[in-house]
Amino acid sequence: MSENRYSAYRIMWVLVFFDLPTETKKERKAAGLFRKKLIADGFTMFQFSIYLRHCPSRENSKVHTRRVKRSLPKHGKVCILEITDKQFGNMELFHGIKEVDLPQPTQQLQLF
Repeated sequence: MSENRYSAYRIMWVLVFFDLPTETKKERKAAGLFRKKLIADGFTMFQFSIYLRHCPSRENSKVHTRRVKRSLPKHGKVCILEITDKQFGNMELFHGIKEVDLPQPTQQLQLF
């Protein structure tokens, strides 16, 4: 059972992509609040408007996806993508023209 519990096909990543307006003070405040809520929920900045979170299971990823949906700002575009750890591991990441390693998942506390 423990092999299945930590399968790369069971562990999930939630990615949140967004493009929010920041022309007015009110829009900047809404965009900042959205980012703060993502960080409070354990998301990490991957790029300026892309945040990601490592989840131990599909069920857990659904919980975090619902939280993001509850904090959506009124204006702008937000995309939520859930992928398996296996799919995430197939990503090629470059900084300039040099390939770099993928970020390590944050340590998750699992109570079972």
